[in-house]
Amino acid sequence: MAQPVFHYDTHSVFNQPAPLANYNVYSADTILQYWVNRFDAPSDQSLLQDFGHNIGHHLQEAGFLANRHSPEFEPHNRFGHRVDEVIYHPAYHQLMEHAIRQGHCSLPWVSEQSGAHVVRGAMAYLHTHADPGSGCPLTMTFASVPAISVQPDVARRWLPKILSGIYDGSNRPWYEKEGVTIGMAMTEKQGGSDVRANTTTAIPVNEAGPGECYALTGHKWFCSAPMCDAFLVLAQTGSRLSCFLVPRWREDGTKNPIHIQRLKDKLGNKSNASSEIEFREAHGWLLGEEGKGINTIIQMVALTRYDCMLGSSALMAQAAKEAIWHTAGREVFGKPLHEQPLMVNVLADLALEAEAALAISLRISKALDHQDDNHEAALVRSATAIGKYWICKRAVQHTYEAMECIGGVGYVEDNVTSRLYREAPVNAIWEGSGNVQCLDLIRVLTREPETLEALLAELNKAKAHFSLYDDALDAVKTDLINTENLETRARQLMEKLAICWQAATLIVYGESWIAEAFVSSRLDPQQFHQYGTLPANIDAQAIVQRAMPITQENK
Repeated sequence: MAQPVFHYDTHSVFNQPAPLANYNVYSADTILQYWVNRFDAPSDQSLLQDFGHNIGHHLQEAGFLANRHSPEFEPHNRFGHRVDEVIYHPAYHQLMEHAIRQGHCSLPWVSEQSGAHVVRGAMAYLHTHADPGSGCPLTMTFASVPAISVQPDVARRWLPKILSGIYDGSNRPWYEKEGVTIGMAMTEKQGGSDVRANTTTAIPVNEAGPGECYALTGHKWFCSAPMCDAFLVLAQTGSRLSCFLVPRWREDGTKNPIHIQRLKDKLGNKSNASSEIEFREAHGWLLGEEGKGINTIIQMVALTRYDCMLGSSALMAQAAKEAIWHTAGREVFGKPLHEQPLMVNVLADLALEAEAALAISLRISKALDHQDDNHEAALVRSATAIGKYWICKRAVQHTYEAMECIGGVGYVEDNVTSRLYREAPVNAIWEGSGNVQCLDLIRVLTREPETLEALLAELNKAKAHFSLYDDALDAVKTDLINTENLETRARQLMEKLAICWQAATLIVYGESWIAEAFVSSRLDPQQFHQYGTLPANIDAQAIVQRAMPITQENK
């Protein structure tokens, strides 16, 4: 008797777009290219082309692997010796090696070309597309250079290794390596952002003074990237906070007693290890004078906050691109999803927000390239707090909205948007929460009049183009004059300044039609605040097309 033949057609896959993969992330991003060129990057951009190619190909997969296989803590080896080692998946080391070799941590400090900070900013932005977590030690290594440079004798030994362009992830003494990475350990349980409440102490081993060796004892609630070769640490010398460079290994080849208590189980940032550590008379070198610790480490903190801007801008850009790419390959209700008017409105709004974030981030890159100019240096001091506050907060809602555009597929871990959403809060929390950024801005603007002048000069450049902008700027100036209840109103002021600065940057340096769309959708008092509420007169389809990644498939 013949057996019946069954045909199973219930699992045919159709109406599902191909993933956004195997493409050059830099050459596919016309918006990034526009802003890199607008802010005076070198004409030879082969470095960014190569970087973008690698990110969009094998490093994209490395990012998935590094996030799937979280770091593991090994306190002791199999013979019982304390090793305090964190084991990373090989993909993590692949990501680190690529970024450091290409100049992610060193380019602005070693290059004599103009625009080096802009190029390096674009590299940091692109690296986030592969993996935001490994960006943490890369950022800290890059940002440590000015703080370590405060102490010339320490700098002579460490900076050549920091700037070598060589990655060595092995667990051995720093002086045996050609390249090193730098972390940071400031936060304690009782203080959080209030580092003056720190109780970790430092006592001279022999002599006291700059560049001398001290023994540190205490506990740090957060130490990010604990496999770095050394850490910038704040500790009390007497009753004054001082800054130290504390290596994982002592000069005599023994392990410095920096004991990892545990790794933090975080919401996101999964590829990066964040730890709780204890110093038990760990040796470290004093950077600068005793009691000047905050002045020293703030040079590192300022640059890490700037990188928070770049990182969150990249999260938003990638989220918008994933949403636009997905909807372009999917049909609903008998029509391509990216042609549905309401979806187009949402996608355009997301793209507009991401471009405004990138614009002000790379504007800081340009300012960093020209710090010999008083205006540019003052702009960095005032505007970084504004950008860090605003972009990092906007990224959370933005990445969620992009995930919703993709739907259920975007919510699962196989799709990158779920990672972007989990990653988004960290930049708002790390290196000073929103309230800290507000208080820092108030302090800078009240104590350094030239910083306020620089900020207003930047905003004034955009006057006389749009009445909505001029009215918004006048309102901000009025708010700045009124010092009553300033701390209570600080977030209101910060939001107004941020939107005005984004608008001004788009007006002065951007495409006129993009600037007009931003001004009419962000500065009109009658506008709504959810994404997808752009006015009908905006060419939303053109904005979406501008943000669509250009790959071999859609050239």
